[in-house]
Parts: sequence; structure tokens; C-alpha cells
Amino acid sequence: MSSTALQASDASEAAAGYRSGFEAHLRGRIAECDGGRHVAGTKFAGRQEFTGTLTGAYRDFGPYPWRWYLLAKLTRKPEGFAHEAVWCDADSLTLIGQEIPDPRNPVQE
Repeated sequence: MSSTALQASDASEAAAGYRSGFEAHLRGRIAECDGGRHVAGTKFAGRQEFTGTLTGAYRDFGPYPWRWYLLAKLTRKPEGFAHEAVWCDADSLTLIGQEIPDPRNPVQE
């Protein structure tokens, strides 16, 4: 889970290995996210939980999309977490009242 919300140019996206996108239907939805992070000063990792509002922005990494969504306006975050937004793995994200579609298996409309 990344805790920065920096915007990148197309050139820096390619260098970083991801492609950005936007899903309008997710913008403004409340979601919960959990993930792991190294515990400073130890050899261990711990769980972190977040609740906030999805912006609709996402980043896909790799040839088979490993999708991350930007969660902002955090109403729940770990103690001492200094950022106002966090990137969450799609598999660790739960919309309040609805599931997020898997980008590897698009819904046919």
C-alpha cells in the first residue's frame, strides 16, 4: 500500500511501470481498505486499516492489471499516519454496500 497521492506525467508513469486511469462510477464512494506495512525498527509487518472516499483514480501495474485505487478524505487511518490519501490494492478494498469489479474479469454490459 502506497501512502502518497502524487500525480505523474505519462513519461514518469512509463518509467515507474504503471498506467493511470479513472473510473467515474467509483468517485465519491465510501470504501474500506486494509493492508500490511513494515513495523519500523523490527523485522515484522502489521495490518493497517483505512476508511475514506474513493477519488475514481487508479493505477494498473504489469501486463495483467494489478490495480490500485486512490482513497482520500480518510476518516479512519493508523495512529500517526501523516498522509491525507492512500493507494489501496483492489483486492484489499471493499466498497461500503458493493463489491469492486475485478479488472482482470470485466463485466459484460
